[in-house]
Amino acid sequence: MHIVQFHHMRLPVANYGGAERIVVWLSEALVELGHEVTLLAGPGSRVPGVRVVEVAAEEVRQPGFDVHRYVGRPVDMMHYHELVKHPPAVPFVATLHGNLGAGGTAPAYVICVSENHASRYGTATYVYNGVRLDEYEFRAHKGEFDLFLARLHSVKGWRIAIQAAKTARFRLVVAGGWRPSLSRWVKFVGEVGGEKKRELLAGARCLWMPVQWDDPCPVNVLEALASGTPVLATPRGSLPELVGADGGGIAATFEELLALRARIKDLDPHACRRRAEHYFSHLRMARDYVHMYEHLLQHGRLPPGRPLETAVA
Repeated sequence: MHIVQFHHMRLPVANYGGAERIVVWLSEALVELGHEVTLLAGPGSRVPGVRVVEVAAEEVRQPGFDVHRYVGRPVDMMHYHELVKHPPAVPFVATLHGNLGAGGTAPAYVICVSENHASRYGTATYVYNGVRLDEYEFRAHKGEFDLFLARLHSVKGWRIAIQAAKTARFRLVVAGGWRPSLSRWVKFVGEVGGEKKRELLAGARCLWMPVQWDDPCPVNVLEALASGTPVLATPRGSLPELVGADGGGIAATFEELLALRARIKDLDPHACRRRAEHYFSHLRMARDYVHMYEHLLQHGRLPPGRPLETAVA
């Protein structure tokens, strides 16, 4: 199958950009599965092993956009990573990586990124994000710090994680923005990527995700699981699905989060890694998208997503 992926930015991105990294990993995985992939992306894009055509986003978004003019060969499926205003003259789907506005409904061509995400927009069609497992170091024996890894937006819950560290007196590394480190328990390290990020994810006792919004399918949770690092999260958005019964724990209140943190040594890093391998690899993601493509081509509509069990045997 010849699949054309479209993302408006230059790829890959450095440090942050979960959706952008998903596009790269998906393209790589589809190639690994034997498909032909052309990635339409912003000028300067380079993805080893994937045919890249540099294009300005405005061109792709124009009415009457002819994808064949850019790729020079027949196209079986075009996969957008944004909502589509002007449909192309080939079969297409689009992944919704973020949230719609209040009362929004997903168009029929949209694939969401978790069961919760889909249910909030009147659909049952979704594919979970997946990460390249070989880009993360699994470590069963953890360091002496917890980790918060996200931009310092209030809905991400970074202040809750800091309050927990000060209350329970444990070391917390905050990666994702810079503030003065005025407490002996909290250390800000700014934005991280590459080896520094891998080291933090592998070495942390747990990843804090006390989010205060409905997160569709946060990549940092999957990265933590791939590193064998349990996730402590609030029951918002996709977090209960991703964490499940063996990837950490879910707690609704601050007190429950502290109680969960007190039992962190009871959580099994190997179970976290197995969960990532079973559900959240880039190859599993690609296979699920191929299932979506094939169903659309055969039946003219997208199928429901594949729900996951709460625990991996």
